[in-house]
Amino acid sequence: MSPLPLIGLSTSQPTEAALGRLFNGVSRRYAEGLAAVGTLPVLLPTLPELAETYAARVDAVLLTGGVDVHPRHFGQHPVRGLGVVDEERDAFEAALYRAARGLGKPVFGICRGAQMINVLEGGTLHQHLPDVAGVWVDHAQQATAPALGHEVTFAPGSRLGAEHGQKAFVNSYHHQALDRLAPSLRAVAWAPDGLVEAVEGEGLVAVQWHPEMLLPRHPHALGTFRAFRQLL
Repeated sequence: MSPLPLIGLSTSQPTEAALGRLFNGVSRRYAEGLAAVGTLPVLLPTLPELAETYAARVDAVLLTGGVDVHPRHFGQHPVRGLGVVDEERDAFEAALYRAARGLGKPVFGICRGAQMINVLEGGTLHQHLPDVAGVWVDHAQQATAPALGHEVTFAPGSRLGAEHGQKAFVNSYHHQALDRLAPSLRAVAWAPDGLVEAVEGEGLVAVQWHPEMLLPRHPHALGTFRAFRQLL
């Protein structure tokens, strides 16, 4: 039996207020989605000095959701409405991404992960969607998982479109989003207000929604993981 592809997941690092202990972790739902499509997920602690070693050991990387990307990484100053940032995580994910891509390994981005990919490929972000003209869809839904939010429309011929069809309902828990798209990426899904919801590239799949939060009540969400699995 051939070994399962090893997928390295970036992690969040909240601090315990009482004792000041720093934790690394991520929702188990990411791992469940990856396992369901025949891969072996492993968590990667936020250690920038080990990013290249991690990239060499895994077969692919998943950049997970989390706090805001600092706008200095795309040449902007913080604006009113910017949320919590984690510059150590930014540095780690940048190093991990560049090392993985340098080795020709696929990368999957979810929510913040999609934003990081766009930034690292040379694109920019909307820092706070409520202040962006023309954005009228509720991209920061209050309904908790596994509730669905808005609909997205997929581009014909895309990996995600092949899995989801022309349209699908997803969830939405973000106030940042892709603005200027990086030249290496192709927009392949849009919200009803025109906001880009997913991108693909050579060895890349990235979505703004959280497919892992829709499992197992909404099985169609596994299609997002299957689209990534095709890259391996």
